[in-house]
Amino acid sequence: MSDTTLSIGSFEAEPGTKVRGTVRADLGTLTADIPLTLVNGTRPGPRVVITAGVHGGEFTPIDAVVRLVGLLEPGEVRGQVIICPVANPNAVYQGRLNVSPVDGVNINRVFPGDPDGGPTERLAAWLFANLVDGADVYMDLHCGGIDQVLRDFVGYRLTGDPDLDKATAELAGSFGIEDVMIGLTAEGGNSHAAAARRGISAVLVEVGSLGQRDEPTALRRVDGLLAALRHVGVLDQDGSAPAPIRTWVWSAGVTAEATGLWYPEFSFDAEVIGEVAEGDLLGRIVDPADGTEHTVLAPAGGRIIYGMHGLTVRPGTELAALAIPWEPDTATQPNTLQVPGLGSGSDEADPRI
Repeated sequence: MSDTTLSIGSFEAEPGTKVRGTVRADLGTLTADIPLTLVNGTRPGPRVVITAGVHGGEFTPIDAVVRLVGLLEPGEVRGQVIICPVANPNAVYQGRLNVSPVDGVNINRVFPGDPDGGPTERLAAWLFANLVDGADVYMDLHCGGIDQVLRDFVGYRLTGDPDLDKATAELAGSFGIEDVMIGLTAEGGNSHAAAARRGISAVLVEVGSLGQRDEPTALRRVDGLLAALRHVGVLDQDGSAPAPIRTWVWSAGVTAEATGLWYPEFSFDAEVIGEVAEGDLLGRIVDPADGTEHTVLAPAGGRIIYGMHGLTVRPGTELAALAIPWEPDTATQPNTLQVPGLGSGSDEADPRI
């Protein structure tokens, strides 16, 4: 039996126990109660951290990890599992958007955070210091938000460490999700990028569109998480073979250059969003005052991985992200790719993955 107590602040799980509760994070001008489940197994193994609710309006990841909590029993677990179903309570319960209503900051652009910064930067620093840092494996769960259609994918960042990159690639392929997106560097403020820079095997898992919370999608996510936990040795293997995957890199991110109403040309069906060639029409932005139309063309070819479903947009709003199949010769030239989050007018410092 493992003889290590699992502790987050004053919250503790002795070996062979599962505890649930909240831990209060000091954010300077306010506090946040962070819900946690600690599962301390009966046998030695890796420490795995799973977060959901980093963004508001992304409901299925929260639903899935709460269901996962009910399935994990310490007697069946090797190592330790830390599950945080609502990592960003202000955004989840108040804003329901990527940015926090407290300060207008997207937390997944500021990791590993700043303990002396604003509330969201302090929250990122608390989450990173208390949950992520020191993990062997980190899984950050997202989905297409309430205004976004998205194809399921797993993303991870290349670090240049061959052993870490190999382990993370194998982890990314263990969820049973066909499309794997490779970020060409570990730079930026995403939580999994910051974790990768710390030497942690970290992935972003995106399943579901439009903030869906239907049971089949949640159960599909749970199955993927269980498969990943078997892969890393937290749970016993079941003998199943990994599903085939396709690997991609971003080819372009497209942002709005005008304020108005967005009318995309691509499908809202996440399974058939489609592919475009450079110069193809992605959609139109219409000024509701005078009917002026601004056409939006694809700056590069590729498959549409996610796109804006919402009607109202402003300059800098991300409209679509395109990816192309991964080719090593292309993937070693990150400067040739216009990645999501770096389009004209965007104030985001790094791509989604």
